[in-house]
Amino acid sequence: MMAILALTASAYDFMVDGIAYNYLNGQSGSEVQVTFTNSNNYANNYSGLTTANIPSSVTYNGKTYSVTSIGDAAFYGCSDLTSVDIPNSVTSIGGYAFYECFGLTSVAISNSVTTIGGSAFCFCSGLTSVDIPNSVTSIGDCAFYGCSGLTSVTIPNSVTKIGGNAFDNTPWFNKQPNGVVYAGMVAYKYKGTMTLGTSIIIREGTKGIAGYAFYNCNGLTSVDIPNSVTSIGNLAFKGCSRLKSVTIPDSVTSLNDRVFSDCYGLTSVTISNSVIEIGHQAFGNCSGLTSMTIPNSVTSIGDRAFYGCSGLTSVSIPNSVTSIGGSAFHNCYGLTSVTIGNSVTSIGGSAFENCSGLTSVDIPNSVTSIGVSAFYNCNRLTEIRSKIVNVGDVSMGTSVFSNVPKSSCTLKVPIGTATAYRNAYQWKDFSNIKETLFSSGTVGDLNLDNEVDGEDINIMVNQLLKRTDCLDEDGITDLNGDEKVNGIDLHEMISIVLGQ
Repeated sequence: MMAILALTASAYDFMVDGIAYNYLNGQSGSEVQVTFTNSNNYANNYSGLTTANIPSSVTYNGKTYSVTSIGDAAFYGCSDLTSVDIPNSVTSIGGYAFYECFGLTSVAISNSVTTIGGSAFCFCSGLTSVDIPNSVTSIGDCAFYGCSGLTSVTIPNSVTKIGGNAFDNTPWFNKQPNGVVYAGMVAYKYKGTMTLGTSIIIREGTKGIAGYAFYNCNGLTSVDIPNSVTSIGNLAFKGCSRLKSVTIPDSVTSLNDRVFSDCYGLTSVTISNSVIEIGHQAFGNCSGLTSMTIPNSVTSIGDRAFYGCSGLTSVSIPNSVTSIGGSAFHNCYGLTSVTIGNSVTSIGGSAFENCSGLTSVDIPNSVTSIGVSAFYNCNRLTEIRSKIVNVGDVSMGTSVFSNVPKSSCTLKVPIGTATAYRNAYQWKDFSNIKETLFSSGTVGDLNLDNEVDGEDINIMVNQLLKRTDCLDEDGITDLNGDEKVNGIDLHEMISIVLGQ
């Protein structure tokens, strides 16, 4: 609620027949949304309005626009409003759109609406029934919360996502029997007191698990989620401190905010290869987790995703991941090694802060930014393997390596880059910078420039003639795999360069 109220709202663009509108794509566009009349005082919004017949199109200054949405807080606090007719042109109802419209007794939602925003009809105490059309796929947090007269709700099978507390404090919810309450095809919420040692089997065909569905259900020890489930809402299992293991089915593509946070007893999590995003604090404070396999489908790890997972000892971030959020592994004291995949471009601020058990970390060449205090207080680091070639181009926050033992920790860097590192902000603070041959995944690419050419031949010749003391821990100059580095490998390299 406060997020909506804190917005600095701009005045509406124009008004027709007592309804205010904003352009969605500028005056030259073709769509508008219904908005509020007052920029700073929602309480007096549309004072005295009793009926809102929203047209499907509106003409202003000789141009006709399609009305495609009802914006956030559009009719906020219109206590005199008794009925609303939403046309077929509208596809979304914004957050707080009809918040505290106490007199509202009738709402006709058209078959074109696909989303109903958070708190859209919150505290509409005059509403007694609502029929949600088959077009709707998601209903936001607290959408009908506190509708004290709401006794009848029709939720179609099209709805796959329901936000937390969407129907709480309504007669409809209050009359539901104890146990898992279903709203259409969504497991909405566990009602009543859960006994210790409870196992839940979500019924087959369920499409979603609502936000807060099992929030603080301390008695829950296991849950079986069927493959029909496509979404698990925010905080769905937050605080289930005795939950021991979870298998995320292949049908789920995103682990939402704080979905398993504070599940201290969680020791085993199987994430399917369909998940592409691990959200904000998804496993925050799951101190019982000792290992985590992040599948190759995941592209982003959200802020604080594994914050406080103090039992986590190792993690491998796959090549599919492009960003690691701020404080993603903050306070993971037990973490000893981290391998960061070759596609990560940004490491967020405090991403590995206070990982005091961390002894080694691999940073790929793909990284272009490292946030403030990313490795702060990683005071047991003995080795950093940075594959970044153009270190001067990397955006560095302050205190990235503060309290890292820079006099004893070896910083291993690509061939030919030691001088650049010794002059680079923060990197130059390391006493022992050692050039190292790293593998880029391309046979013969010894300098990580994604090409195999004469420069790579020169590096290999210097290796063979012992003209360099660079390290080759990965054995990448052994091109033919005979566990020796000799003229045969040089011949192989020349053949590659010549395309033979």
